[in-house]
Amino acid sequence: MPSARLTDPQANRLLADLCLVAPILHDTVQAVRTLVMRLAPGATETVKYGGLLFQAPGPFCGVFAYRQHVSLEFSQGHALRDVDGVLQGTGRLRRHIKLATPADVDAPHVADFIRQAAALART
Repeated sequence: MPSARLTDPQANRLLADLCLVAPILHDTVQAVRTLVMRLAPGATETVKYGGLLFQAPGPFCGVFAYRQHVSLEFSQGHALRDVDGVLQGTGRLRRHIKLATPADVDAPHVADFIRQAAALART
């Protein structure tokens, strides 16, 4: 069920380029993108810093493709409940997780972090 939020020409160009150079990373980014839009239905996306940033209404996460993995980054990651200790990063605010394949997106903690981050963005 595509929506207008997912048809930004810049996002489409970014994804088309990624598909040409790294299909598995493209599929992983698309899986994250789909999950974000399902879990945070009012979210919007924008292309920034070479990746996709999501807002609902404040910024809450971004997805960035690197050479060997996709990074799902959380703007207020320091405030997320991480019972399994999977979040990476030691900065003041941000935390991230690395995803190598679309199957990695199916891990329960991924959806949990997205839900938590979107809820923080609404407060």
